[in-house]
Amino acid sequence: MRILGIDPGTGLMGFGIIETGQKPKLVDAGVIRTKVHQAESERLHIIYDGLHEIIKETQPAMVSVEKLFFARNVTTAMSVAQARGIVLLVAQQHGLPIHEYTPMQIKQSVTGYGKADKKQMQEMVRLLLNLKEAPKPDDAADALAAALTHAATIKY
Repeated sequence: MRILGIDPGTGLMGFGIIETGQKPKLVDAGVIRTKVHQAESERLHIIYDGLHEIIKETQPAMVSVEKLFFARNVTTAMSVAQARGIVLLVAQQHGLPIHEYTPMQIKQSVTGYGKADKKQMQEMVRLLLNLKEAPKPDDAADALAAALTHAATIKY
């Protein structure tokens, strides 16, 4: 079963697709990139189109997305919330079940420690997917971690 993991963002939206089974396997990972000085509506449209393409090409069975958790920057939170809304909309349009996890739940699931740093997360994603190198950029690794988190909850 394929799971599409998403690390929501407006400038960089990470995505990672894994195939589940006894040992999860990497299908694809990367980012949808928008330009800083583009209008917000243009950026959201690029994300919308990019997600449609990814889903069409990789045919995931479900989506695992990181929940928003911001304590400081309200402007960033608003922007990420809009991008996250696009993720939920596109997943719904494709009839995909959506599963949401907090950053702490993802870190706990992947590393065993809810306050793991980026380097620890990347290394555990590398190990869990049996990759030669840690996935880059961070956003793609975070998206793969979201997919791995949901994979760990599936009962076979």
